[in-house]
Amino acid sequence: MKKTIIIALLAVFTLSISAQDSGIGAGLIIGEPTGFSAKYWLSSNDALDAGVAWSMTNNWFHVHADYLRHFFDVIPVESGKLPLYAGIGARIGFGNDIVFGVRIPLGINYLFAEYPIDIFLEVVPGILITPDTKFDMGGGIGVRYWF
Repeated sequence: MKKTIIIALLAVFTLSISAQDSGIGAGLIIGEPTGFSAKYWLSSNDALDAGVAWSMTNNWFHVHADYLRHFFDVIPVESGKLPLYAGIGARIGFGNDIVFGVRIPLGINYLFAEYPIDIFLEVVPGILITPDTKFDMGGGIGVRYWF
């Protein structure tokens, strides 16, 4: 029984080691906003990204979802992968008012070759549409574990 469990765990870990550019990753983002981040790969270059976080600047609970396009050949690295990415998405903020806006995430993402982990850095300009239309800026640094 112990051998079966150990072999199963090793198989899952081994399969997930090379899976940072496929499947589902979950982790944390620190910045504006700060909270939980998840990413799901749709193809080798396209992904959906989502976050549930707290905006300290605006003092609201924040939820966002983005479509991201990755560019793997811009920065060559010896180990792992280092794509740049850009996308478009939406955000909803719940505070004194319900806020809706458009996001334009721009970032860089390092996918480790040896571990089922990635790290990312992004800036996110956007436009808040409700209750008032105005420019907004966010961003942060994050880490995800890939399942």
